Amino acid sequence: MSQSLVKIWVHTVFSTKNRTPFIDTAVQPHLYAYMAGIFSELDSHAIQIGGVADHVHALFRLSKKTTLVDVIQKVKANSSSWMKKQGTANSLFNWQSGYGAFSIGESGVEQVTHYILDQKERHKSISFQDELRKLLTAYNIEIDERYLWD
Repeated sequence: MSQSLVKIWVHTVFSTKNRTPFIDTAVQPHLYAYMAGIFSELDSHAIQIGGVADHVHALFRLSKKTTLVDVIQKVKANSSSWMKKQGTANSLFNWQSGYGAFSIGESGVEQVTHYILDQKERHKSISFQDELRKLLTAYNIEIDERYLWD
């Protein structure tokens, strides 16, 4: 093949440090738009970003030019810096050090998009920790809880 053709969908999730509820509803749309801009700059366009006060989900198409770890590190670092500039209440803002990232087939894009859009409703009945455990179990990822939370 004379060209590289790539289409890799990734669902990522990461939390604020210690799940501190820094991301209030007033800042959420601005944070998500800022994050979408970072994804776009990295040629890894996000089609859905959402979450609640203590964590974020994003569904994006990974660029064939950038590694997953580079995309997520840059999104987290730049958005963390942006959040810290949004007022003194956010001056201590940080993301947790890790993240979850899950491959999504083309047929799953719509379902994951709705899953991300439904975060506020979902978290009326399930904690972030339980949600992440369910995702990890669904993807058959072994969990060592000693290293899962920070």
